[in-house]
Amino acid sequence: MAADLQGDGLTRAEGSGRPPHPVDRGAVPRGGDGPVHVHRAYPHDSAHLHVQGAASYLDDLLEPEGTLHLAVGMSPAARGRIAAMDLAPVRAAPGVVRVVTAGDIPGRNDISPALGDETLLADTHVAFHGQAMFLVAATTRDAARRAARLGRIEIEAQEPSVTVEDAERRDERVLPDYAFGRGDVATALKAAPRMLEGRLRIGGQEHFYLEGQAALAIPGEDGAILVHSSTQHPTEVQHVVARILNVPDALVTCEVRRMGGAFGGKESQATQWAALAALAARVTGRPCKLRLDRDDDFALTGKRHDFRVDYRLGFDADGRVSAYDVDFLACCGHSADLSQGVVDRTMFHADNAYFLPAARVASRRLKTNTVSNTAFRGFGGPQGMLAIEKAMDDVARLTGRDPLDVRLANLYAPGRDETPFGMKVEETDTLRAIMEGLERSSGYRERRAQVDAFNAGGGWLRRGLALTPVKFGISFTLTHLNQAGALVHVYTDGSVQLNHGGTEMGQGLYRKVAQVVAEEFGIGLERVRITATTTDKVPNTSPTAASAGSDLNGMAAKVAASTIRARMAGIAAALWGVDEEAVRFRDGMVAAGAESMTFADLARACHQQRVHLSATGFYRTPNITWDRASATGRPFFYFAYGAACAEVLVDTLTGENRVTRVDILHDVGASLNPAIDIGQIEGGFVQGMGWLTTEELVYAPDGRLLTHAPATYKIPVSSDVPADFRVELFPNSARQDTIYRSKAVGEPPVMLANSVFCAIADALASLDPGRPVPLDAPATPEAILNAALALGGGR
Repeated sequence: MAADLQGDGLTRAEGSGRPPHPVDRGAVPRGGDGPVHVHRAYPHDSAHLHVQGAASYLDDLLEPEGTLHLAVGMSPAARGRIAAMDLAPVRAAPGVVRVVTAGDIPGRNDISPALGDETLLADTHVAFHGQAMFLVAATTRDAARRAARLGRIEIEAQEPSVTVEDAERRDERVLPDYAFGRGDVATALKAAPRMLEGRLRIGGQEHFYLEGQAALAIPGEDGAILVHSSTQHPTEVQHVVARILNVPDALVTCEVRRMGGAFGGKESQATQWAALAALAARVTGRPCKLRLDRDDDFALTGKRHDFRVDYRLGFDADGRVSAYDVDFLACCGHSADLSQGVVDRTMFHADNAYFLPAARVASRRLKTNTVSNTAFRGFGGPQGMLAIEKAMDDVARLTGRDPLDVRLANLYAPGRDETPFGMKVEETDTLRAIMEGLERSSGYRERRAQVDAFNAGGGWLRRGLALTPVKFGISFTLTHLNQAGALVHVYTDGSVQLNHGGTEMGQGLYRKVAQVVAEEFGIGLERVRITATTTDKVPNTSPTAASAGSDLNGMAAKVAASTIRARMAGIAAALWGVDEEAVRFRDGMVAAGAESMTFADLARACHQQRVHLSATGFYRTPNITWDRASATGRPFFYFAYGAACAEVLVDTLTGENRVTRVDILHDVGASLNPAIDIGQIEGGFVQGMGWLTTEELVYAPDGRLLTHAPATYKIPVSSDVPADFRVELFPNSARQDTIYRSKAVGEPPVMLANSVFCAIADALASLDPGRPVPLDAPATPEAILNAALALGGGR
């Protein structure tokens, strides 16, 4: 995906068939005392390595002598009691050194993030098809994989729960039901001039990171162990490995230099493979490596949550909404994993960008016999937003108004600025400016007339157009995760080494934080050395998730660098007899009045004066509180905003479709790095478009995942990217005290792709104007054809 493996982010070359971006990515002035390194376009720190194939990922690490390779033995059933497990044929297979089962675990057989409801290896029962039951350690990966298929397993199988309806019938949950809202929704619905009821099914999504799940565990002295893991959350890996091995956290070190994509799929999901490698290393005394095959990765790792959404909406003749009553029924899989936070965020974004005078937002977290669904870029927010966008389209169809006019009528505005969970929306002006600005720059009104005229001509080809907003909350809703640490060293030659708790998965975090440190010291970016994230340098880290990586780690690094700079400024001030406030760091020099020296010379002078040139930095996000029990507080530091206008062409005879043009206007505050941010917007949009159009997860009634490889599961390819793709950054500066007044960019662009789904529905609506379109997500050709048939078209 472009979002996780982007190049230098430069404007596209002429002749590429696409227009250049309307943003000069390096246009921030450098004069005076303004920023030199932040707010400027720089390539990804590993871009030169990516294009050469020289960037080192976990599977590229040199394997220590005697390394064993691991493979997982998987359950042949989705639900039932383990009656027998004969592993003698596995142990006898060529190359096998050890077979590991739950009985070999010295600590707790628990890899769950919090609730203790997920095992490392199944012990008495299985809960989904493919669940890990035993582990093979062999001299080669091929030998391990072949041996893992030889286990003779008997399961007293039961009928599994696979769908929402299955789980409803069994009344099984992974977590209690939860709801919040305001006003008397029942009364408001009765009083509304018009009311509609709707249902939307929203499919899940496979992460499909380019680098699959992988881990290498190396045993050390006195029970210590080093785990290289492709993980977004090294501290979680540390905790879980220590729990499995029954050792203190301090004996476990987890390290990751980079990941080849993650998208949330390596936040909690990476821990199992790291823990298995560590367990095998403990019982064999040898380094052990586990890398999942792509098919196994599909079967064994969680997805984006799929939902059934049931809603009722009260509105007037102008499309102004007075009440919204919505139930989110989430398929969570066999354990809770991160479903509390994911589905809570779905609920937080049930309003998207719209004021709902009376609202009831409820959720059910259903237990199914599938792999546990987990974090995915947007963390539940996309599902909440898609539902309200579908509802807005329904209102537009029933009132005969342009869907954009219905959206504009319901946008948050002064006096209509409180969310259903009680938080005030502080930038209603930004939201409206983006929507109206994109309406103008995309030529929406003119194109709407052209689309309507085209469709009025009849025929099976139909055009659709939609302009949809995004309002996405930035912060972890689990408040204690909103913290970060960093470690910065200045060496006597003036070079700097940087470490922090954030992980690099291709999104450009390492580059952005290095820009911050270079800015603080006034030195060249090439003088800042980025080092691998590791738990023995910065402890107790939060996951790199929730779009908060730059906000948190950038601030922590800034604090550390500022601490050292202040010490250095004190030495310079003493040498020159000036006030510390007069000392300036810029362009590799340190100066005050007529006095100056190089940064390296000052570093040497500080060392000679016995000044400590190392510092830790710590940052905690201010002004956020959330009491889940009472549903009160401020869960987000701020909101990021954006809007997208998509145009599509749909063949109503086959369901095939093409996105012909996309215009995006997105708010990233004062961008730390416009090149990287635009790359994130482009990649996020395309990934969201895939979720809503081509990526379909299909399970058999017995719980087997049928779409478990690229042959059956279709992510977008280069030809799916709109030929006319225009991205512009909204000129803005964050009103909160964020890192250099920038805003988060990782997740919000995914939801810009709602415009594609709504544009497809718009095209279908022309078949029978005035009726809501019965289209579920993803809008595959089959789903589009079914909707067209329901509307009287497609024949």
